[in-house]
Amino acid sequence: MKSLVKFTPIAFALAALAAPQLAAAQVVKIDGSSTVFPITEGVAEDFQKAKKGAVKVTVGISGTGGGFKKFCRAETDIQNASRPILKKEMDDCKAAGVEYFELPVAFDALTVVMNPKNTFLKQITVEELKKIWEPAAQGKITRWNQVNPAWPDAPIKLFGAGADSGTFDYFTEAINGKSKASRGDFTASEDDNVLVQGVSQDVNALGYFGYAYYAENQARLKAVPIVEKAGKPAVAPSEQTVLSGAYQPLSRPIFIYVNAKALGKPEVKEFVEYFMREAAKIAKEVKYVPLPAKAYTTNLEHLAKGKKGTVFGGTAEVGVTIDELMKREAKL
Repeated sequence: MKSLVKFTPIAFALAALAAPQLAAAQVVKIDGSSTVFPITEGVAEDFQKAKKGAVKVTVGISGTGGGFKKFCRAETDIQNASRPILKKEMDDCKAAGVEYFELPVAFDALTVVMNPKNTFLKQITVEELKKIWEPAAQGKITRWNQVNPAWPDAPIKLFGAGADSGTFDYFTEAINGKSKASRGDFTASEDDNVLVQGVSQDVNALGYFGYAYYAENQARLKAVPIVEKAGKPAVAPSEQTVLSGAYQPLSRPIFIYVNAKALGKPEVKEFVEYFMREAAKIAKEVKYVPLPAKAYTTNLEHLAKGKKGTVFGGTAEVGVTIDELMKREAKL
């Protein structure tokens, strides 16, 4: 029989004092975009290993819009965002006294995908995408030959980002000309893995989401090259076409937003600084396009100098290149 450990009153007192310290790992709370999730999750995993369990980092996927609701109520420390903060969110944050730092972390090629067994769709124009996805298409454009008579008389099965998603905001602005303007009769989800599954299982499917989810599932999906305007070539999403600015209008910067008050907590400050040091490496690993090194040092300078706020005007702005983003951030 094992001997029981005998506790003296002093030992009990010491154990009682130590217990809360042992139990209470510091927590960094993050939520928001599923597009940004792979980068933040990668950084969080490495950071937690480096801290040997002393800090726990939680990363949710409520979507950019859903995440900003929590962020502007000061329920989270950091917000993942696949588009800049919108005017209403800026107002909500202001009303709640939440100030923030806007830190771009990478560029994404928002990717239109089809089932690999689809043999007819070699490319698609922005105009054709609009014909499929605009609000007026609901219940009316239901077959491929209605979009282009050269395409088959077969049903279109659509998969796309949910209404709380920044990807939804950006895609609708870029394709339909107005953020959040979309048909509603499609399978929507803030979880991109649900969309991957849907497109991979239906030969007539078409969907859209961040490039990382396509890159991770290339055996199950095909990317559709995009023709921005008549007379322009079809361009497939890739690191090269994002860097050159050729992949338009679906290239976009992605961000984290940091609650300025939360940055006063040592664990949040340490995590954000670690994020800026590791972002380029992790972004590349998960198939996003890293920003130039100067962008990450500029982010750290903004934190050090207290340069809060956004360089965007409260809209899901389309067509911003890496060069333009760098120039704006430098002027903050």
